[in-house]
Amino acid sequence: MIELGERLESVSAQEALAWGLETFGDRLAIGTSFQAAGMAIVDMAARLRPDVRVFTIDTGRLPLETHDLMIEVERRYGIRVDVIGPDPGEVDAMVSRHGPDLFYEAASKRMLCCEIRKVRPLARKLATLDAWVTGLRRGQSAARAEVRKLEIDSANGSIVKLNPLADWSSEQVAAYNRDHKVPQHPLYAQGYTSIGCGPCTRPPMPGQGPRSGRWWWENDTRKECGIHFTPLGKVRRDVDILLEEIAGAVAIRS
Repeated sequence: MIELGERLESVSAQEALAWGLETFGDRLAIGTSFQAAGMAIVDMAARLRPDVRVFTIDTGRLPLETHDLMIEVERRYGIRVDVIGPDPGEVDAMVSRHGPDLFYEAASKRMLCCEIRKVRPLARKLATLDAWVTGLRRGQSAARAEVRKLEIDSANGSIVKLNPLADWSSEQVAAYNRDHKVPQHPLYAQGYTSIGCGPCTRPPMPGQGPRSGRWWWENDTRKECGIHFTPLGKVRRDVDILLEEIAGAVAIRS
């Protein structure tokens, strides 16, 4: 796998994606939140394989514009986006215990919300696959600087994680989408540079990084939800405690 990974580092994004589609077939799917890089991946894949599988996580707090773009993607490419949602019982227990906007109170509560609304639904989806494709790029943030085109997703059953755009710049993504007239998220026109849940996303301030608009009230520069990178230290321990409380509440209700 190391040798294969090194070989894929030297090929184009389209070639890396074509390898994944050919190798894994229907056991591979693209996971996307319909941001610029993810849209480039969807467009590339649809050109290589029109029946490519695409899924997204609907957290229940997405902007309306994200839902509108999802519909446009289905119409443009003739595919059905598989929409994955969180467990209703877990969401109800979390909201009943901590309120709907718990993420503003502490980093651990924000990570709890991400865990229940995004990470756990993703894990359930990935358990049905042998490989998945993301739009991760090294230039997005310091936390993503070591992303490789081919990785083993040890957090999700050691399936293959393919990041064809790992070595692309934001300018390359923009050029691809412009040249191929790829549909773009409407919030980009309002100054957004990274788009997630509605309450947790805003345009960055002048001079700030592209992911600074995510969870802007937190001082920690590690702007991640836990899907691609797991929080370390005290925050992780606090999240585990909060998850145990939610699990207990769900068990009582059932």
